[in-house]
Amino acid sequence: MPFSKYILIFAFILFISCKNNLDVDISDIEVKQLNALSLNKDFFSLTDANFSSKNKDFQLKYGPFYNNYVKSFLNPLGVNDSSSKDSIIHFISDKTMQQANNQVNKIYTNDVLNYLSNEVTNCVKRFKYHFKSKSIPNRFITCTSGFNFYIASSDSALITGLDMYLGDTSVFYKMLQLPEYQTRCMRQEYVLPDLMRGWILTEFDNENPINNLLNHTIFYGKLYYAVNCMLPNLNDSLIIGYTQNQLNYCKKFEKNLWGYFAEKNRLYENNMKTVQELTTEGPFTAAISKDCPPRIAMWVGWQIVKSYMKENETVTLEQLMNEKDAQKILSKSKYRP
Repeated sequence: MPFSKYILIFAFILFISCKNNLDVDISDIEVKQLNALSLNKDFFSLTDANFSSKNKDFQLKYGPFYNNYVKSFLNPLGVNDSSSKDSIIHFISDKTMQQANNQVNKIYTNDVLNYLSNEVTNCVKRFKYHFKSKSIPNRFITCTSGFNFYIASSDSALITGLDMYLGDTSVFYKMLQLPEYQTRCMRQEYVLPDLMRGWILTEFDNENPINNLLNHTIFYGKLYYAVNCMLPNLNDSLIIGYTQNQLNYCKKFEKNLWGYFAEKNRLYENNMKTVQELTTEGPFTAAISKDCPPRIAMWVGWQIVKSYMKENETVTLEQLMNEKDAQKILSKSKYRP
């Protein structure tokens, strides 16, 4: 298959929804083009002979993230410690890591990286449109993380560990014995929504939360709504990480799901065990049904926030994200499926 055709198929999978009212005009928004910086390629070019010079070059090219990358899982003392060379050379000489990096390079060709770079740049434009006073990233970095992390946002850089997106049938994930509900989302299509969700989480964290189900439900509802604003034409299933069948279940039983949360004041439940049952990852939400998708409170929260924004058209995305009163959002949403 010609690669240009492959790119078109990839784009079609990502953006199968029609344009919606979350799309904004970004034609006049000026930001730096975030071309992908491939640390995964540079890092594995290190040798004993070139280590000293290239190590310095990488610190300039990749900024503070390069040191954080090494500290996070290779050497806690960082790139300038005398022991870092042995740790790094050991990592890039490991046969499994070399095979994983080769697979990353095979899947994420220059054409794919260019496509992702353009989409990330457009997302940054949308972010700037909605959040004019906030700083924006000036680097988009890809790496092989040693299967340690999916995405990161650090020091004005958006980072993705591409070895976490090799496809759900990857032999490496089988070797790591990762569950199917996890590997299902370890595919190319999830790079962009995961990257946006991770970035927005760092900008609007849930610090000092009121630890009841309502607060967590609305917080994640706002998060998914914001991701949708950054990727306005992305299919809902990719934004929340559900299969189409799981999404169909939610839509079919939306009234019943809302009834479950509304009854017995369950939304005000502050038992963290109950909160976690309805907000954590897994194959399903056992508290409701084996057919019910995981993190169901987050999906319900997303529907509440959608309703809130529809009912309150003058509220901006920035005002939504800064609104800490979950009860206010619930009340003003008039959500009644």
